[in-house]
Amino acid sequence: MFQDMTDFKDMKFKIASDCDHGLCHRACGRQDRQLNTYDWLYDIPGNTDKTDLVEVQFKNTRKGYYHNVNNIDLKKGDIVAVEATPGHDIGVVTLTGQLVKLQIKKANLKSADDIKRIYRIAKPVDMEKYREAKSREHDTMIQSRQIAKDLGLQMKIGDVEYQGDGNKAIFYYIADERVDFRQLIKVLAETFHVRIEMKQIGARQEAGRIGGTGPCGRELCCATWMKNFVSVSTNAARIQDISLNPQKLAGMCAKLKCCLNYEADDYVEARRKLPSKEIVLQTKDSDYYLVKSDILTGLVTYSTDKNTMSNVETISFDRAHEIINMNKRGEKPLSLTNDGKPKRDNRPADLLAEADISRFDKSKKKKKNNSSRNRNNKQANGANKTQNNAANAKRKDNSKEPAKQQKKGAPAAKQQ
Repeated sequence: MFQDMTDFKDMKFKIASDCDHGLCHRACGRQDRQLNTYDWLYDIPGNTDKTDLVEVQFKNTRKGYYHNVNNIDLKKGDIVAVEATPGHDIGVVTLTGQLVKLQIKKANLKSADDIKRIYRIAKPVDMEKYREAKSREHDTMIQSRQIAKDLGLQMKIGDVEYQGDGNKAIFYYIADERVDFRQLIKVLAETFHVRIEMKQIGARQEAGRIGGTGPCGRELCCATWMKNFVSVSTNAARIQDISLNPQKLAGMCAKLKCCLNYEADDYVEARRKLPSKEIVLQTKDSDYYLVKSDILTGLVTYSTDKNTMSNVETISFDRAHEIINMNKRGEKPLSLTNDGKPKRDNRPADLLAEADISRFDKSKKKKKNNSSRNRNNKQANGANKTQNNAANAKRKDNSKEPAKQQKKGAPAAKQQ
């Protein structure tokens, strides 16, 4: 970016660095990675001096937290070699500074021993080993699925992740019941000659690792920002008056959508403002019972009968509470809608009052005219088809006659 044009002849520019103007591009980092975090403290002086913690992301949604003991100048997007058990792993720096402490709290790390060290920025030799290990992941997954099937295990291996140095492989599997995979680990270790680690994930974690687009048109929440999965029940759909259709309520993971919980608390809070169904509104005309409520519009519908929709009146929440308070004082309004005014006659008007008696005759005449036109068109099309067929037959006969004459003339020429 350019700034401070002091003189038109001698144009002097100032090159802006980091976050001198607008949002910091380094804080955004690589947006193609899942669970991306915006570092809004990046441009604050001394942000990285207060802590040496660094967040590093590996394949898909797996993240780890490490100490920058060597005081390497790390920025978001740098590829680093970190400590692993055994050997080392290759990952991408996704966050530095004070926000890493908040991420560690969300991750619920059990002990400080889980936080290992960062060795160095990845060298070309490290990247060659990394690419070689990653190229074996797909074939390993296919073979491991066949091995699990041969052993008769009720499990699905969804993904395989090799460590950066190729000495270890993590197998992510899904199983509805407890699985004894001790024999499977032995067979996998003998087949691939690496250290084996098994991790069980749920259907939602698998959807987050694979990624995709939801029915809302946005990326899946589990693949972009959601880390902790809260249980979702059909009660959240009932609170929001959503139809209990399994096809509409299920997400990409075939489970209930996580977004059903997003607005459930707001609906619960709004339902507290609703008048109770047990309270009957009394007017001078009759008594009214609550039959329907719309939280979004703030309207409630009352009927004079509990079971059927008869003499329906729709009023607002405030009006309903106002009438309830009037009934408590022993007062009765003239109607639900407008206090002090008589109830309007909402009976449906006679549809035949202003109708023409001959309106059905006109439609019949139109139908007759249309049918006669269709018949005439069909007859004309039939006559045209017969004429075309006759013309084609004559053309064929005319084309055959010169061929016959040529055949008759050929032997006469031979005799001469």
